[in-house]
Amino acid sequence: MAFRFDSTYAGDIADETNLRAIAPETAAAHAALHTGTGKGSDFLGWLTLPRDYDKDEHARIKLAAEKIGRQSQVLVVIGIGGSYLGARAAIEAVQPQEHNGSGNLEVCFAGNSLSPAALSKLLAYCGDKDVSLNVISKSGTTTECAVVFRIFKALLERKYGKAGAAERIYATTEYSQRSKLYELAQQEGYECFLVPDPVGGRYSVLTAVGLLPIAAAGVDTDALLRGARDAMDEYSRSGDLFRNDTLRYAAIRSLYYRAEKKIEFFAAMEPDFALLGEWFKQLFAESEGKDGKGIFPASAVFTTDLHSMGQYVQEGERTLFETLLSVREPAEDVFLTNEPGDPDGLNFLAGKPLSLLNQQALSGTRIAHFDGGVPNLLLEIDRADAYHLGWLIYFFEKSCAVSGYVLGVNPFDQPGVEAYKNNMFALLGKPGYERERAALEARLNKAGSQ
Repeated sequence: MAFRFDSTYAGDIADETNLRAIAPETAAAHAALHTGTGKGSDFLGWLTLPRDYDKDEHARIKLAAEKIGRQSQVLVVIGIGGSYLGARAAIEAVQPQEHNGSGNLEVCFAGNSLSPAALSKLLAYCGDKDVSLNVISKSGTTTECAVVFRIFKALLERKYGKAGAAERIYATTEYSQRSKLYELAQQEGYECFLVPDPVGGRYSVLTAVGLLPIAAAGVDTDALLRGARDAMDEYSRSGDLFRNDTLRYAAIRSLYYRAEKKIEFFAAMEPDFALLGEWFKQLFAESEGKDGKGIFPASAVFTTDLHSMGQYVQEGERTLFETLLSVREPAEDVFLTNEPGDPDGLNFLAGKPLSLLNQQALSGTRIAHFDGGVPNLLLEIDRADAYHLGWLIYFFEKSCAVSGYVLGVNPFDQPGVEAYKNNMFALLGKPGYERERAALEARLNKAGSQ
């Protein structure tokens, strides 16, 4: 198996009796997904995407990635949320963080904040380099992306002229007049790739949203999609949680939630998986956090954060559970040597691989946290490569959808995300928001005077 799910330390909450009791709910959720009868069924394109993806578009993506590599030293990917997290997570998980590009190409990410300091640094870094852009936005009006794209578009047009800039700008968007980005791309001649209607942003990493930057970074997208397809085949066969790990994971999460374990602490044993933790948080937070419900997702890297957050996990409030991610076979290993005089007391480890220390640290952590009242689940992949990452992505997507249905929410919408945007638009003076602006400014003035 490319993937292993271990619930040895899941605790009594997830015993066989409780799993059998919740099994009808996960079976119903599985059936609702595959019959399209559940909430948000218009956004189920991800469910069969690893098999049904557009093969012609994928071929264009690979050609565009090759062209970007020939033309540029830097690809700036402009996106926020699901428009960048999946791609960045995949690139950093498969490629070393220090060398995340293919050949001379470096992939950088922008448009995921409104920080002028961060943008200024990136603009300065790109100043004397050849640059291409991949701007990702379904509507073309997402504020953070639109602001940063306007600035980088001007930079490229100054460097290469309008026609030259157009050769270096790639738009990933909806093919519709509803998209301002699509309209601009048609006017300017940018190559376009599709954000499919039935795939929401946080489920879109295996579409052009993720595949173009991932391919440009030198990651094997064929292997990525093959891993996801094999996971799709594996997790579509049965609605029985005892034969389907996505359902068992969703069931155990739901049992924890009902037992007041309302925080999920996702921790990877590899530093290169830090952004995978960020993608995990968005996937589950936006899918489950609504109607006053939902497990709060947090993330960490072990063993690093065992020296900080580890104290809380071991002895803090008992409202959390852990999901741990480990890689069985490292790409490379390091062996400890024997030191004369044994100055640090580590000669007992001489000749042993560092991977063994990492695995034993994982085992020791699982036992210690379980004994301290924190149940934990282990997800293990054989290798940190594109194939296994594709499998893992699909595992989380399917599990998240089932979890949302069992929770009783629509796992494919995110209405709460609009609240800050509307307030921001009003405070910035966007036309049509005059009444809201006056009310917000009054509240801010009142708060400032207290």
